[in-house]
Amino acid sequence: MNPNCRKRMGAIRLETMKVVVQDEIAPAIYELVLEGEMVEAMRAGQFLHLRVPDDAHLLRRPISISSIDKFKKQCHLIYRIEGSGTAIFSTLKAGDSLDVMGPQGNGFDLSELDQRSRVLLVGGGIGVPPLLEVAKQLHECEVEITTVLGFATKDAVILEDELARYSKVFVTTDDGSYGIKGNVSVVIKELDTEFDAIYSCGAPGMMKYINQTFYDHPRAYLSLESRMACGMGACYACVLKVPDSETVSQRVCEDGPVFKTGTVVL
Repeated sequence: MNPNCRKRMGAIRLETMKVVVQDEIAPAIYELVLEGEMVEAMRAGQFLHLRVPDDAHLLRRPISISSIDKFKKQCHLIYRIEGSGTAIFSTLKAGDSLDVMGPQGNGFDLSELDQRSRVLLVGGGIGVPPLLEVAKQLHECEVEITTVLGFATKDAVILEDELARYSKVFVTTDDGSYGIKGNVSVVIKELDTEFDAIYSCGAPGMMKYINQTFYDHPRAYLSLESRMACGMGACYACVLKVPDSETVSQRVCEDGPVFKTGTVVL
């Protein structure tokens, strides 16, 4: 079995990583390539906690890992400018350096899938990037992949061509300016395939839909976004409730960002 198909755990570390290249791939959306030893420990679905290179910004920014190249010791991050911190990231050039903590969180469990398996990937907006490495690794295991992507409008569409290398891709837009008009549910409701696993990442509304639709599925996963402070589970700033419990909670940074459907309250 390809080693990428087995579940792996990596240790959190601090490292100064080098910026290899950065490009704006859609309006206010950037792809940042970093190089460093940390890449060896990364797995699909994890994130990096980046220090903003400006003393006025004390909190790190969590950004999910889009793709991993362990041979080159490089990883790709795709992020959207949301405020002053990410705006500073967008000014970085090749040769600059970043203070990085990671890899952090639990990644997607891609184990026990092979050429007999059928997998559904569902991504929305800036939640699409983490699914690229998932698709790449599953493709290496000869898994049959269907991908459904949802965006607000044509200008926001990202990674369609890259994901099409590994899977059959459907694209929806809210305004119908590209692909199928509507959200991802329009496509998912029409799929007649019984999937062995589902991997998803997107906006809260999309994650609620996936959680409800595949609530009891044994291998359906949600990658959730949350505001974070420490990023290591100590501050409890990113907690989610657990069904049928008033006392138990899960931390997105430490217990996630990937959760099985039905295990957290959305």
